[in-house]
Amino acid sequence: MLETLLTGEAGLAGGGRHKNAFTWVLDTNTAREMTHVLSAEEVLAGSGSSSSDGANNTSAPARPILAASCPGWVCYAEKTHPHVLPHLSRVKSPQALMGTLLKTSLARALDVAPSRIWHLAVMPCFDKKLEASREELTDEVWARSGLPGRGVRDVDCVITSKEVLMLAESRGLDFFKLSREVARPPATTVPFPDATLQKFLFRQDPQQTSSPSSSLTSSSQKTPLVAGSSGGLLYHILQSRAAQTPGAEIQVIKGRNADVVEYVVSVRGEPVFKAARYYGFRNIQNLVRRLKPARPSKMPGGRPFGSARRPAAGAGRSAALEHSYVEVMACPGGCTNGGGQIKVDDAVVMERKNLSGKPGPQEQKEWLAEVDEAYFSGDEAVPAVEEGTAAAGGDVVLGISHSYINDTLAYWSSMTGIDLRKLAFTTYREVISDVGKATEGERVVQLAGKIGGGW
Repeated sequence: MLETLLTGEAGLAGGGRHKNAFTWVLDTNTAREMTHVLSAEEVLAGSGSSSSDGANNTSAPARPILAASCPGWVCYAEKTHPHVLPHLSRVKSPQALMGTLLKTSLARALDVAPSRIWHLAVMPCFDKKLEASREELTDEVWARSGLPGRGVRDVDCVITSKEVLMLAESRGLDFFKLSREVARPPATTVPFPDATLQKFLFRQDPQQTSSPSSSLTSSSQKTPLVAGSSGGLLYHILQSRAAQTPGAEIQVIKGRNADVVEYVVSVRGEPVFKAARYYGFRNIQNLVRRLKPARPSKMPGGRPFGSARRPAAGAGRSAALEHSYVEVMACPGGCTNGGGQIKVDDAVVMERKNLSGKPGPQEQKEWLAEVDEAYFSGDEAVPAVEEGTAAAGGDVVLGISHSYINDTLAYWSSMTGIDLRKLAFTTYREVISDVGKATEGERVVQLAGKIGGGW
């Protein structure tokens, strides 16, 4: 239905002043595959450490590596907890990676300026608008001078699931009556101008292989329930680590609530890799406190204080093993509960479900369960991915061929002439707010007034 709205004759092209529509509609899952592979390689490459520039470079982040696909969490870290910035993953989010891929490849293939390409992203979260506005995600910063304020944004506009309905309504369309099949004459279908990326971006046949020697890719398979409701990045990293060692097992340890979960990869009972999931700001605050560096004691010979608690002696090998990766999301329940999602108290839901009065906690819980079910079900004709599906050596993990993704990334870098570190990775910076603070001129006036002067 979404593709019909954006490209079909019964959608945007049939309404509005200019009768315009989008040329291509792409599945973000294709960019998500790239993010999964790059993140798995980043986490599993070794111990890793930040260089002297800290968060202002694309070197390996410090351990534990923290997921950085949630812009609400990244914004919170930059403004209030700069000590965690060296831990943030340098891999771009699927939204940002898709934007960079489209702007750079189309500009090169069509021989046009990137500013002439307009990219819209549909996301479940309002904070994705903040991500699109980041200076670090403009070509001037990541590809050229590094100076903010003058570049072309990788993503021009972000609308949420809720705003998709508003867009349809603004054109006089009933979104729920749109066909799932795009009614568009074949002559109007524009092929992507690069054959290699066309094959990668527009895989539709569930039996189509990602490369001649690999199995199915994740965009042609259903998301497994255990992968979670936020894209499955942590799950892919766990499976990638388990695929490296025959006989490895993944142990799940539930935390103090449903949004805190710990995972341990063990080989013959010996823990070799440890990761965790922290969703919701209440849990995130506990995480950042544990990462806060120790402060030196002012007493001569005194011990530093304020550091994270270390596991007690005899607590077990698993407890002594440090986390290598933590998946962090600002919303409780993950991305399916994003602020931009359609909620049970929205008029369209209350009308379709014949609800009267303000929905209570039980109705909200039931609605979120329906959203999760829709997220995981996907296309019922598509086979589900079984846990532990990995080729020898870990090349194909959960249907994603790492070698094929890396070959595609290498081709993208080659065709654009831009180093992959610039295309696929990003940086972070501490944000110091000046809200409520006096300007330099105001401070001069205040000082002059205190000493009897002034104007």
